[in-house]
Amino acid sequence: MNLGLVIPVFAGATTATVLLGLISKWIDRKVTAWIQWRKGPPWYQPLADIIKLLGKETIVPHAAGGTGFLLMPLVGFATVSVAATILWWSNLNPESGFIGDVIVVLYLLTIPAITIILGGSASGNPLAAVGAAREMKLLLAYELPMLLVILAAIFGATTTDSSTGLAASFQLGTIKTAHTVGFAASLGCVIGFLISLMCIQAKLGLVPFDMVEAECEIATGPFIEYSGAPLAIIHLTRVMLLAVMPLFIITIFWGGFSFNSFGMILASLGKYVLVLVVLILVRNTNPRIRIDHALRFFWYILTPLAIVALTLSMAKGF
Repeated sequence: MNLGLVIPVFAGATTATVLLGLISKWIDRKVTAWIQWRKGPPWYQPLADIIKLLGKETIVPHAAGGTGFLLMPLVGFATVSVAATILWWSNLNPESGFIGDVIVVLYLLTIPAITIILGGSASGNPLAAVGAAREMKLLLAYELPMLLVILAAIFGATTTDSSTGLAASFQLGTIKTAHTVGFAASLGCVIGFLISLMCIQAKLGLVPFDMVEAECEIATGPFIEYSGAPLAIIHLTRVMLLAVMPLFIITIFWGGFSFNSFGMILASLGKYVLVLVVLILVRNTNPRIRIDHALRFFWYILTPLAIVALTLSMAKGF
């Protein structure tokens, strides 16, 4: 990418992600309200909540480690913004990505969970420490199957080069192009896609994997001591993740977004809405589970299935 385009692309990608995330959050809350026979909030409510928090006083507890406590929300927001920029650019210009960008995005999307752990631990509140410990365990649980299914997608996008033979690509643009036609044909990628839906459900902290906050148990856990602008940034980061995570798995497994024609734009939005609806339905039709049950679910059920998906994709490639 031309260095002169970095700032405009970053600003545009961040803005687009925030807008898409706010719309997605409103859809989430509206559908949840309909399921519960309520009217639900107006369309501007997610934005109004963030603006209201920005105007509140920021209170730092005496027991909190000031710098780390206040810095972690900014780090989480920055990493999600960078990941969103790479994803949008890879979808707009598949040929202009860089080798290994899929690994970079995967690591960037892990950092927000780490900031929750560090920020909650730095707050000095015992309930926040419990939430941070749960976040650490949940991170260790879902990252393994998530990594395996990403590898399944990479091997599923294996191409044959006449001069070099089989080549597995670690570039988002190449993976996106390879799966534009072949998504339904690769059983390994289909299984990987379904597993990734459960993994991002946990990464987003949605029911049944919302034990990190668990308002009725630990009073929002690692976020209990945050207020004002830092809490607004945390909410904004989670709103962005609600847009970035579906975009990520659609890019990896389902041909990504395409803006070449009006029909392709509608198809891309249809993919996104379908993934979002699945996440909302899972959230509203399951109870919260315990952290040990989550660990067993990801390690003993999803991880073996992810290994099967990886094996099938490698067999397809080789």
